[in-house]
Amino acid sequence: MNPALQRLQAYPFERLRSLLAGAQPPAGLAAIALSIGEPRHEPPAFVLAVLRDSLRQLDSYPTTRGLPALRTAMAAALARRLPAQALIDPDSMVLPLSGTREGLFAIVQALIDPSDDAVVAMPNPFYQIYEGAALLAGAEPYFLNTTPATGYLPDLDAVPPALWQRCRLLFLCSPGNPTGAVLSVAYLRHALELAERHDFVIVADECYADLYLDESDPPPSLLAAAYQAGNTQYRRCLVFCSLSKRSSLPGLRSGLVAGDAALIERFLLYRTYHGCAMPLPTQLASIAAWSDEAHVLDNRRRYRDKFEQVLPVIGEVLPVHRPQGGFYLWPQVDGDDALFTRELFQHSHLTILPGSYLARDAHGENPGRGRVRISLVPALEQCVEAARRLREFVAGRA
Repeated sequence: MNPALQRLQAYPFERLRSLLAGAQPPAGLAAIALSIGEPRHEPPAFVLAVLRDSLRQLDSYPTTRGLPALRTAMAAALARRLPAQALIDPDSMVLPLSGTREGLFAIVQALIDPSDDAVVAMPNPFYQIYEGAALLAGAEPYFLNTTPATGYLPDLDAVPPALWQRCRLLFLCSPGNPTGAVLSVAYLRHALELAERHDFVIVADECYADLYLDESDPPPSLLAAAYQAGNTQYRRCLVFCSLSKRSSLPGLRSGLVAGDAALIERFLLYRTYHGCAMPLPTQLASIAAWSDEAHVLDNRRRYRDKFEQVLPVIGEVLPVHRPQGGFYLWPQVDGDDALFTRELFQHSHLTILPGSYLARDAHGENPGRGRVRISLVPALEQCVEAARRLREFVAGRA
């Protein structure tokens, strides 16, 4: 067995199941799940129609590179977030993924030399795939705490130069999971300067990039920041995007990676052996989803409505900030966040996620401790009902 498997921690939702084992919620209250970031909005009907109409094409093996039309649609969707003159070559700069989760894991295996004493830097709290991928690639995770003091952004200037010299990959996530914080163009350009100076790759997890609250201020892409800095070939840049959040299609398992053509070429070789080619019906449905923005605009509106109705209710009893993007709330709670989660489940039949399960002890603190993540993925009516139950629970606890 790979000895690195012993270093993996239980996934947050496994820990949550153990935490709630034996707890008995009120029988008269319907369960409302706010723990997992699984969009529950109705998938776009036109995408499902394409998927149904193309099922006969399951008789063919798909290619790892994907259909030219799929890569073209993906490149066009990315280009809408870039300066007008910026180019993304669909033939050399884009690859389809069977969901970004497998892609984020695989890119670390492809980029890291396990004999190199390599470091993979990542925000803390974080998407647990980052850590697991680093450990199984033989690298050392290095955690960049995101706290109110840092504006919920990883503090790049707090990293010792000697650590940057060992860094081979920096994970960034914007909008952040779970904080919802957005990285500015200036921040991204600073990260790119560090990558150039110390020779590492930036992997930008932009899975929530299409979900933001201010229509006039979308989150900037790492590719846009690179282009504006004169890095028109996106050297050392890889961005990962997904239809799961953008189009409410988590079960389609459809995503993309785009950026540095030299890195994409080597990653394609890895993926040819890795064996995660996207089925043709999924590719055709994905073309439809990446080519349309109207359903994404409606998706944003629906999340905005939830924030507008839920935040005032929860804000009466818990310190909580309005995120810039994503669909999470990240409030402070009194004391033990795991105990809070269990008691809330027992009292109100609400399932949320302890913040400490999403973070690690680093630099003298666990930045998730004393917080919980609330996913506003159910229908609006359920989110409002959940907010009312949460308010009642916290008020009764005081």
